[in-house]
Amino acid sequence: MSYLQGVKKIPLAAAGRVAPLIRAGLIVGVVVAGLAYPLAALAGIGVKAGSDAWQNMPEELTVVPSAQTTYVYASDGRTLLTMFYEEHRKPTKIEDMSPYLTQAIVASEDTRFYEHNGVDAKGVARAFVANHQAGGVSQGASTLTMQYVRMALRDGAKTPRQALAATEQTAARKIREMRLAVELEKRLSKQEILERYLNSAYFGHRAYGVFAASQVFFSKTPDKLTLTEAALLAGLVKAPTAYDPARGNLEAATGRRNYVIDQMAKMGTITSAQTSTAKHAKIALKLSSPPNDCVSVPAAHNDWGFFCDYFRTWWLQQPAFGATPSEREESLRRGGYRVVTTIDPKIQSFAMEHVLDKEKKRSKYAHGEVVIQPGTGWIRAMAVNRSYSLDQSDNGKHSDPALRKTQKGNYPNTVNPLLGGGDMAGYQAGSTFKIFTMLAALDRGMPLSTAFNSPERYTSKYITAPGPATCGNYWCPKNASKSMTGRQTMWSGFGKSVNTYFVQLEQKVGAERAVRMAERLGLRWRTDVDRTLAQPGNAEQWGAFTLGVSDATPVEMANVFATVAADGKHCEPIPVRSIAQPDGKPVTYQGTRVAAPRCKQALRPAVARAATDAARCVTGYGAAKGGCGGWSTSPMVHAIMRRPVAGKSGTTDGNRTAWFVGFTPQLAAAAFVADPDNPKDYVGTSRGTISKYTVAQTLRDALKGQPKKTFSSPPSWIVR
Repeated sequence: MSYLQGVKKIPLAAAGRVAPLIRAGLIVGVVVAGLAYPLAALAGIGVKAGSDAWQNMPEELTVVPSAQTTYVYASDGRTLLTMFYEEHRKPTKIEDMSPYLTQAIVASEDTRFYEHNGVDAKGVARAFVANHQAGGVSQGASTLTMQYVRMALRDGAKTPRQALAATEQTAARKIREMRLAVELEKRLSKQEILERYLNSAYFGHRAYGVFAASQVFFSKTPDKLTLTEAALLAGLVKAPTAYDPARGNLEAATGRRNYVIDQMAKMGTITSAQTSTAKHAKIALKLSSPPNDCVSVPAAHNDWGFFCDYFRTWWLQQPAFGATPSEREESLRRGGYRVVTTIDPKIQSFAMEHVLDKEKKRSKYAHGEVVIQPGTGWIRAMAVNRSYSLDQSDNGKHSDPALRKTQKGNYPNTVNPLLGGGDMAGYQAGSTFKIFTMLAALDRGMPLSTAFNSPERYTSKYITAPGPATCGNYWCPKNASKSMTGRQTMWSGFGKSVNTYFVQLEQKVGAERAVRMAERLGLRWRTDVDRTLAQPGNAEQWGAFTLGVSDATPVEMANVFATVAADGKHCEPIPVRSIAQPDGKPVTYQGTRVAAPRCKQALRPAVARAATDAARCVTGYGAAKGGCGGWSTSPMVHAIMRRPVAGKSGTTDGNRTAWFVGFTPQLAAAAFVADPDNPKDYVGTSRGTISKYTVAQTLRDALKGQPKKTFSSPPSWIVR
């Protein structure tokens, strides 16, 4: 839910209840004759005007939950990925704060905090005298309760004018604060007010509240603060910049800290010995800079930045967090959620290792991999040979000669969503798209034994523009080698990636059915060309679709094969395992947990199992029900993994991209190599197999020690 749903209103008593304040004016034998008088005099307004202002105060205090930091963890729930915040704050119970801290803040800001009822009449009188002598406002007489009210009014402001009214130096603001402070003390205990204050106060360096301040200045939690540390933090509240020791203001910071220590001694909360020792201690900081957003993912896990970016993009699409992307962004940065993501540190480490041992970060070619868990949609790894960074000053030359003088390439630093989740169209996925044609055919009742004579070149029924794959006016693709010529079935046609077989299969089932199957399994068209060709009425003539001329992302392709691995259960790719509100309750939307897997049965189990049987031919594992034709495109995959595995390789014309998607019953992975700067740049034949090795090695390492689960065989009716 949106954090704004936590707004609370504290009702006030009926107007005109000033008697408690008049009683509070009996201090040291001096009667303050009515609250309105000192406040009126404080700002130079008449007594009647001050009294009227008091009577016309609002009847309730709107308390908007203070902005809190959202913490994002890896799947283990312990490894911090990053944080999101406008104001770094984590609410802390007062019993989880060092007693020195509460004592120091009272000594520093309001020594009579435990004696007054929200307004310190003696302080008001003193401020009146001081301001009268100064000829202006030199003292404000604000108690801790009044300061908290001011913070609440500021945080609850809906407009800049309201925010100004909450903080400007006017009599009306003072009167309102005093009225609300008195009423607030009737409803909250002193400890509750103090806790709220300490969680709201600003300490500098974007640290709001004592938890953030303890982290930023001392790299510890508030309960571990020493006397000198607590006094230093308490002293910062008055003027965070002026007394900031981290900016080199050590003399001012020490003086302010020692003032607080002296005040604590006067109140009797520390001994004279403690006072002397604390005042002579040097300021010892242990500064930390909490990460914020994806660009500040800890350096040790910089490669997680691309996953973080995917998570943030996903969040901005979820209606549970607001009606608009801007509201959802605000909720992320102010809502104080605890997010456990799906990224597995070990699998991510394996994926990154095997990506980088084939293409270094300085390579202009992007080599990346995505790993997804079938049956859940959980994204377990997103690795690419790039650094997630805004600093592109040292990037290499653009690979397009026409742009080299004006633009840098996107390597090694970039924030482009190279693996999916953003605006990038992706990369042509080549023959991996044959899976859609095969699934469409199986879905229409064609068995795995469906056979065609597959010549080296085949002239199709699809009309196309002139080009190297045009015969007359018709599209006539050819196979990658003459060894593919002959009679093929789905097993051998898929295992050998026979183009002319799949063109015939596509003609028989209908190209539009293949396109619609891709959409059913999560593909989205991101270029004008793809959107036009995929439209009803046009898709039936999109013959080249089966050879992967459309763009796709690694996330999409990994999830397509994860669906097949899960017996046809399609789950939306999701980067989260759990999302909890500050109170620990899971975030729900329309009665469903937002972080729950979002699955539906997209394929009949028999169809998915049949496709898996053909995909086993590709990897060298071998089909359970049919013959693979003697050889396959990717036998090294099973040789490396030594467990049941299926998949599909894919390259485009001229080897502009090279893909492999592999899957087991437990994990599916898609890897690619391409030039994101220049889609026309050829990766070359030398890079044609690296995606196969990356997927095989990653799955091998990720599944080490896990059972070698087998695939379910397809029923006989779909085999022949």
